[in-house]
Amino acid sequence: MAKMGGSTKLKRQMAPTFWNIKRKQGRFALKAKPGPHSRNKSYPLGIALRDVLKLAHTMSEAAKITNTGKVKVDGVTRRHINFAIGVMDVVELAPTGQAYRFVPRESRLLVPVSITDENDKHVKLVKVTSKGMSKGGRLQYGFHDGKTLISDQNMDVGDTCVIQLPDVKITQHIKFEKGCTVLVMSGENAGNLGKIEDIRDGVFSLPKRALVSFGERSVELPVKAVIVVGSESPVVKVS
Repeated sequence: MAKMGGSTKLKRQMAPTFWNIKRKQGRFALKAKPGPHSRNKSYPLGIALRDVLKLAHTMSEAAKITNTGKVKVDGVTRRHINFAIGVMDVVELAPTGQAYRFVPRESRLLVPVSITDENDKHVKLVKVTSKGMSKGGRLQYGFHDGKTLISDQNMDVGDTCVIQLPDVKITQHIKFEKGCTVLVMSGENAGNLGKIEDIRDGVFSLPKRALVSFGERSVELPVKAVIVVGSESPVVKVS
């Protein structure tokens, strides 16, 4: 029987530009499996361990680390090196307890930030990306990292939830509104923190936009390019 499905290989030259890998070291690179994040906006867990966090010298070493259950992502043990790591994901090394949050920084899409607070590694910010009704008339929300949750809370697409890991329990709801603090997730301003000055509705040719101020300058950005991280200041370490 013929094999069904897409290729499991990825040429290094075709890897996303933000990947911190040597482009000419070999022909192929690890490919992230479809899952919580888009392939173009995530790292495979093996690449994150070897090339970003420098915890392994080879992919074989990275595979041994994951196969023995020494790595947790958002509080859940992940044993596959192709698992996708994306924005706001928390990667924890079980033997040492050291944890990192992957966030945009200095125009780069994903950079690990060391988590020094023990309680902080059990907290994650997730952006509401979808909203609908489930059976029984309850609201079901979808988040930017693929998680879903049925809740009685009334939230809007674009809002941010602070959830407890790994049980995905909402501990705080932050509305997407004027005056809140946002983190830019993509583009040349990726990693910058700013305040929302105004929210402009979308039209036929333009998506919904937010006017974000960075000190003395203001930039109009698509709403999908930012995530709310706090009302006045970030509720978790993002830089």
